[in-house]
Amino acid sequence: MRRPDSYSLLLLAALTAGCSSNSPTNTQNAASVSSSSNTHDADQTTVAFVTNNPFEFWAIARKGTEKAAEDFKVNVVFRMPAQGSAAEQRQIVEDLLVQGVKGIAISPIDPQNQGEFLDDVASKVPLITQDSDLPPGSKRLCFLGTDNYEAGKAAGRLVKEALPDGGRLAIYVGSMDAQNAIDRRQGVLDELAGQENATGPELGKYTLIDTFTDETSQETCKRKAEDTLVAHAKDSPETLCLVGLWAYNPPAMLAAVQDQGLAGKVKLVGFDENEETLQGIQDGHIVGTVVQQPFEFGYQAVKMLSSLARGDKSVVPENGVVHVDYKVIKPDNVDDFRDELRGLKGTGG
Repeated sequence: MRRPDSYSLLLLAALTAGCSSNSPTNTQNAASVSSSSNTHDADQTTVAFVTNNPFEFWAIARKGTEKAAEDFKVNVVFRMPAQGSAAEQRQIVEDLLVQGVKGIAISPIDPQNQGEFLDDVASKVPLITQDSDLPPGSKRLCFLGTDNYEAGKAAGRLVKEALPDGGRLAIYVGSMDAQNAIDRRQGVLDELAGQENATGPELGKYTLIDTFTDETSQETCKRKAEDTLVAHAKDSPETLCLVGLWAYNPPAMLAAVQDQGLAGKVKLVGFDENEETLQGIQDGHIVGTVVQQPFEFGYQAVKMLSSLARGDKSVVPENGVVHVDYKVIKPDNVDDFRDELRGLKGTGG
């Protein structure tokens, strides 16, 4: 079905030694976010890594691309669409082709509507997807990233831990166009319902209030979480769980419950390793978060592109999928994970 055989990749901490600390965040202006790149050596092949938004999650992936650039002797152009729009992402890719890059790794923002364009790109240079995939039948050579359906099921298990006797949940995500959002949400629903292809709203002992999108705006996510709390947390807030599927959603949800005096009462489950999310877990306000390994997204994507750009297609597995393991972070392992994360970011203890 949607879970093909995969390669399991372990995070290699040694790869991070000596990485620079130029980490873009969502606070940068559009120009700096969309034009950032590594220093180029004119004698080396150039490949590109394109994200789906400008948030802090991608700072770690960038570290991976920089390390791989050193190890495999390529230049890497790293691009982040400042507004997180498909139109902006398309312009970035068109510019990269004009610049003559020899391979592109991209996290498609709107895979259903970007398919024809990206298939055309794949006819010109090696194209792989990372973090989020294109629909079946696309011409991309490989998907590299988390098994988002299984990671979604892991988030569903966190909901079950938070509400063992059942309850209500609301899901928050930037857009339901992205394949990773589709797969994560379905994983959550299937885990709670105890069956595949669950649709809700009734999921066994659980009831899905709704799935709220925010167009990658943390403020919009917070506002929608606040609306949910006003409508559904007046009575029995302890039976309500908010689930955030993208990195900035959990901090927005946390801010909403804190502002309404419901921290620790309404349960929160997150995705990714935003520092505010990790602090929320440590403080007991967030049950847990499912984290990916963005350093490996960057490192393994550039490693693969460096071979493809030089004509070696043997690096692509037969099923066209390379899965990077996820981790579940809870109070018992959050401190160790934060130390690991600081090492990846090059920020020390």
